[in-house]
Amino acid sequence: MMNEVFEFIINSRKAFIQLIDNLTIEQLNKIPEGYSNNIIWNFGHIVVSTQTLCYVRTGILADASSVKFNEFYRKDTRPTYTVTAEEFLELKTLALESIEKIKEDYANGIFSNITPFSTSTYGVEMKSIEEVLITTVGHDNVHYGYAWALKKGVEKV
Repeated sequence: MMNEVFEFIINSRKAFIQLIDNLTIEQLNKIPEGYSNNIIWNFGHIVVSTQTLCYVRTGILADASSVKFNEFYRKDTRPTYTVTAEEFLELKTLALESIEKIKEDYANGIFSNITPFSTSTYGVEMKSIEEVLITTVGHDNVHYGYAWALKKGVEKV
Protein backbone atom coordinates (compact mmCIF):
# COMPACT_ATOMS: atom_id res chain seq x y z
CA MET A 1 0.00 0.00 0.00
CA MET A 2 2.70 2.53 0.90
CA ASN A 3 4.53 1.97 -2.38
CA GLU A 4 1.38 3.17 -4.13
CA VAL A 5 1.18 6.22 -1.84
CA PHE A 6 4.78 7.15 -2.61
CA GLU A 7 4.18 6.59 -6.32
CA PHE A 8 1.09 8.81 -6.19
CA ILE A 9 3.00 11.61 -4.43
CA ILE A 10 5.80 11.44 -6.99
CA ASN A 11 3.39 11.36 -9.93
CA SER A 12 1.42 14.28 -8.46
CA ARG A 13 4.60 16.30 -8.10
CA LYS A 14 5.60 15.47 -11.68
CA ALA A 15 2.18 16.73 -12.78
CA PHE A 16 2.72 19.92 -10.73
CA ILE A 17 6.10 20.41 -12.41
CA GLN A 18 4.52 19.83 -15.82
CA LEU A 19 1.82 22.41 -15.00
CA ILE A 20 4.36 25.13 -14.24
CA ASP A 21 7.42 24.15 -16.25
CA ASN A 22 6.58 26.24 -19.32
CA LEU A 23 5.86 29.40 -17.36
CA THR A 24 8.35 32.24 -17.31
CA ILE A 25 10.10 33.21 -14.09
CA GLU A 26 7.97 36.38 -14.15
CA GLN A 27 4.78 34.33 -14.33
CA LEU A 28 5.93 32.05 -11.50
CA ASN A 29 6.62 35.08 -9.28
CA LYS A 30 3.55 37.17 -10.17
CA ILE A 31 0.93 37.59 -7.45
CA PRO A 32 -2.36 38.17 -9.27
CA GLU A 33 -4.75 40.76 -7.88
CA GLY A 34 -6.83 39.30 -5.07
CA TYR A 35 -4.21 36.69 -4.12
CA SER A 36 -1.61 36.71 -1.35
CA ASN A 37 0.91 34.36 -2.91
CA ASN A 38 2.15 33.09 -6.24
CA ILE A 39 2.69 29.84 -8.13
CA ILE A 40 6.28 29.35 -7.04
CA TRP A 41 5.36 29.85 -3.38
CA ASN A 42 2.71 27.11 -3.63
CA PHE A 43 5.23 24.78 -5.23
CA GLY A 44 7.98 25.57 -2.72
CA HIS A 45 5.49 25.17 0.11
CA ILE A 46 4.73 21.54 -0.73
CA VAL A 47 8.45 20.81 -1.01
CA VAL A 48 9.28 22.07 2.48
CA SER A 49 6.03 21.07 4.21
CA THR A 50 6.32 17.36 3.54
CA GLN A 51 9.89 17.25 4.81
CA THR A 52 8.95 19.24 7.91
CA LEU A 53 5.91 17.09 8.65
CA CYS A 54 7.80 13.83 8.15
CA TYR A 55 11.00 14.68 9.98
CA VAL A 56 10.43 17.60 12.35
CA ARG A 57 6.82 17.34 13.52
CA THR A 58 7.30 13.58 14.10
CA GLY A 59 10.33 14.19 16.33
CA ILE A 60 12.85 12.51 14.00
CA LEU A 61 14.74 15.82 13.69
CA ALA A 62 14.90 18.48 16.40
CA ASP A 63 14.28 21.41 14.03
CA ALA A 64 13.83 22.37 10.39
CA SER A 65 17.32 23.78 9.88
CA SER A 66 18.16 20.97 7.45
CA VAL A 67 15.06 21.64 5.32
CA LYS A 68 16.33 23.87 2.54
CA PHE A 69 14.16 26.93 1.81
CA ASN A 70 11.96 26.26 4.87
CA GLU A 71 12.13 29.87 6.06
CA PHE A 72 10.67 31.09 2.74
CA TYR A 73 7.94 28.52 2.10
CA ARG A 74 6.79 27.21 5.49
CA LYS A 75 3.23 27.66 6.71
CA ASP A 76 2.17 31.27 7.32
CA THR A 77 4.82 32.77 5.01
CA ARG A 78 4.27 34.84 1.89
CA PRO A 79 6.51 35.61 -1.08
CA THR A 80 9.06 38.24 -0.06
CA TYR A 81 11.51 38.14 -2.96
CA THR A 82 11.75 37.25 -6.63
CA VAL A 83 12.62 33.58 -7.03
CA THR A 84 15.33 32.96 -9.61
CA ALA A 85 15.35 30.35 -12.36
CA GLU A 86 18.14 28.59 -10.41
CA GLU A 87 16.01 28.34 -7.28
CA PHE A 88 13.08 27.06 -9.33
CA LEU A 89 15.29 24.35 -10.79
CA GLU A 90 16.51 23.39 -7.31
CA LEU A 91 12.94 23.25 -5.97
CA LYS A 92 11.93 20.93 -8.83
CA THR A 93 14.82 18.63 -7.96
CA LEU A 94 14.02 18.73 -4.24
CA ALA A 95 10.33 18.06 -4.92
CA LEU A 96 11.18 14.60 -6.21
CA GLU A 97 14.43 13.79 -4.39
CA SER A 98 12.96 14.59 -0.97
CA ILE A 99 10.16 12.07 -1.53
CA GLU A 100 12.68 9.45 -2.66
CA LYS A 101 14.64 10.11 0.57
CA ILE A 102 11.49 9.80 2.69
CA LYS A 103 10.64 6.55 0.86
CA GLU A 104 14.14 5.21 1.55
CA ASP A 105 13.97 6.23 5.22
CA TYR A 106 10.52 4.65 5.47
CA ALA A 107 11.87 1.37 4.08
CA ASN A 108 14.75 1.54 6.57
CA GLY A 109 12.40 1.96 9.54
CA ILE A 110 13.42 5.53 10.40
CA PHE A 111 9.78 6.44 11.06
CA SER A 112 8.82 3.34 13.05
CA ASN A 113 8.60 5.29 16.31
CA ILE A 114 7.30 8.82 15.78
CA THR A 115 5.93 11.37 18.20
CA PRO A 116 2.23 11.91 17.39
CA PHE A 117 1.22 15.49 16.62
CA SER A 118 -1.85 17.44 15.57
CA THR A 119 -1.85 19.28 12.27
CA SER A 120 -2.21 23.02 12.66
CA THR A 121 -4.58 23.25 9.69
CA TYR A 122 -7.09 20.55 10.56
CA GLY A 123 -6.29 19.78 14.19
CA VAL A 124 -6.19 16.07 13.39
CA GLU A 125 -3.73 13.93 15.30
CA MET A 126 -1.16 12.14 13.15
CA LYS A 127 -0.20 8.92 14.94
CA SER A 128 1.83 7.27 12.19
CA ILE A 129 4.01 8.20 9.25
CA GLU A 130 1.46 6.52 7.01
CA GLU A 131 -1.15 9.05 8.16
CA VAL A 132 1.31 11.89 7.55
CA LEU A 133 2.05 10.68 4.02
CA ILE A 134 -1.60 10.20 3.14
CA THR A 135 -2.25 13.74 4.39
CA THR A 136 0.62 14.88 2.15
CA VAL A 137 -1.29 13.62 -0.88
CA GLY A 138 -4.21 15.91 -0.09
CA HIS A 139 -2.00 18.84 0.88
CA ASP A 140 0.06 18.65 -2.30
CA ASN A 141 -3.06 18.53 -4.42
CA VAL A 142 -4.69 21.52 -2.69
CA HIS A 143 -1.63 23.58 -3.63
CA TYR A 144 -1.60 22.11 -7.14
CA GLY A 145 -5.18 23.41 -7.44
CA TYR A 146 -4.11 26.85 -6.19
CA ALA A 147 -1.29 26.90 -8.75
CA TRP A 148 -3.67 25.87 -11.50
CA ALA A 149 -6.00 28.76 -10.57
CA LEU A 150 -3.09 31.21 -10.28
CA LYS A 151 -1.82 30.12 -13.68
CA LYS A 152 -5.05 31.43 -15.23
CA GLY A 153 -4.24 34.83 -13.74
CA VAL A 154 -0.64 35.00 -14.94
CA GLU A 155 -0.76 33.53 -18.45
CA LYS A 156 -1.15 37.01 -19.89
CA VAL A 157 2.09 38.24 -18.28
